[in-house]
Amino acid sequence: MLQEFKAFIARGNVLDLAVAVIIGAAFATITTSLTEDIIMPVVGAIFGGADFSSYFIMLGPVPEGYAGSLNDYAALKKAGVPLFGYGQFITVIINFVILAFIIFLIVRTANKLFKKPEETVAPKGPSEVELLAEIRDLLKK
Repeated sequence: MLQEFKAFIARGNVLDLAVAVIIGAAFATITTSLTEDIIMPVVGAIFGGADFSSYFIMLGPVPEGYAGSLNDYAALKKAGVPLFGYGQFITVIINFVILAFIIFLIVRTANKLFKKPEETVAPKGPSEVELLAEIRDLLKK
């Protein structure tokens, strides 16, 4: 079993996949920063709020001894308050759409750069049956 696992890991596809996952994770952090630091503040300003994560509904009581702001989503969540964080969900959805669009652009560009040459269709010749019949006729002569 150990030998099979070693052979599985040593195959190029597994190593390529591991590299792709690592690069994808790094790319995701870039996209997250683009979304949270550049796009979401602009979208929030257009819709009247500076940060979508501040849009939430408290579903339970605030614990005694909590001294933070009642408008701070992260602090309330850390304190254990049950929250319906629809603003954070909107942020994640926008992040996903941006990431999917960027990946689409990368794949589209790569497909254009590495476009396979079109295979020329060879002219269709006689079928095997026709060739065999022709050989038979030649042998009869």
